[in-house]
Amino acid sequence: METVDFDVELIFLPLAILFLLLLSAFFSGSETALTGASRARLHQMEQSGNHRASLVNRLRDKHTKLISAILLGNNLVNILASSLATSIFISYFGDIGVAYATLVMTVLVLVFAEVLPKTIALRRTIPVALFVAPLLQPAIVLLSPIVMSINYIVDTTLSLMGIKGYDGDTDTLTDAAQDELRGAIELHSEDAGIIMHERYMLDTILDMDEVDLGEIMVHRKNVEMVDGAKPVREIIDQVLGSPYTRLPLWKDNPENIIGVVHAKDLLRALIPLDGDYEKLDFEAIAVEPWFVPETTTLRSQLNAFLDRKSHFALVVDEYGALMGLVTLEDILEEIVGEIADEHDLAVSDIRMLKDGRVVTKGDVTIRDLNRQLNWSLPDEEAATIAGLVIHEAQIIPDIGQAFLFHGYKFEVMRKEHNQITELRITPLEL
Repeated sequence: METVDFDVELIFLPLAILFLLLLSAFFSGSETALTGASRARLHQMEQSGNHRASLVNRLRDKHTKLISAILLGNNLVNILASSLATSIFISYFGDIGVAYATLVMTVLVLVFAEVLPKTIALRRTIPVALFVAPLLQPAIVLLSPIVMSINYIVDTTLSLMGIKGYDGDTDTLTDAAQDELRGAIELHSEDAGIIMHERYMLDTILDMDEVDLGEIMVHRKNVEMVDGAKPVREIIDQVLGSPYTRLPLWKDNPENIIGVVHAKDLLRALIPLDGDYEKLDFEAIAVEPWFVPETTTLRSQLNAFLDRKSHFALVVDEYGALMGLVTLEDILEEIVGEIADEHDLAVSDIRMLKDGRVVTKGDVTIRDLNRQLNWSLPDEEAATIAGLVIHEAQIIPDIGQAFLFHGYKFEVMRKEHNQITELRITPLEL
């Protein structure tokens, strides 16, 4: 009888402890792999027909149940393994065996059930996640009654403490998701060699809900418009000679926009007239103007352009006064950079000098300056570089005045009335 007891302790219990440590390693590695695997890559694999990736995504969708089941299983096997080890050591060494068991199990659990499996899972996140998902699903189902009870106790305790939770299974954390994307862009810009242009494209897409039309529109003083009171021949020459396809048509005063003349519509109307251009009615061929608020975000306006199948809108302020215009091309240029064609005027608004200084027009937007020169000037208070200088200086500066802020020296080179038309900017580290 004693021999049987000895054999059980010597063979069965150590094997049981080894098995429990393997289960503990499985739970630890599963937690790291399933929580750390790339959601985007798993989604792509699921779309390609990978059933295991689909299973991983379903498990991750039940985030609270998944983590609770893994932690419960991990703690159960660790406590059971420690209890069995304590029993063995006490039978051999007496009461001091508790200390021996604690020391040995701490080392075994830490090294082989925590650090080792988690390290493997971190280095092979996707393969490990795909491997453990089918094995973990039955364990989650088996432990679900206990998990539900534990979650109920936790939720009740948090409620008594006045802490309101959120449903972690829903994708409502838009800001957090955007921050994660921005962090990934920053990280891969350094590690994967993404060029700066591509980085700004991705950042701009994320910023489309934060940027208003007032920041990118063509200001009304730079908008080429057609005076409907001019002779027909002059209007035709202006429309066909303009580098722009669409021109606003006004009557009585420039604020009264009555339509938008498209060069292609004008050509269609001219052909049947056989040179008798005086019969041309510009109001008849002009399309109805579309007015949008200057506070409209880029994303909203882009969607509106696509819905209306239109490329051109006039921007007004809260009082209905004309502020400028915006086109589909303006929004796309915010994402991909300057789009030039054979009709665009080849004029550079930003010039780099040999000594590292920059000469720029005052109406250049801060976003364009940051994009082209890889700077980080703030654009929260002003849209243009001239607006930033006025905001920081708190005055309308004169020609020759210079200001230091945000790590740069700004010198006013030219000015028309109260408008700064040209600046020279010197990085202070030069």
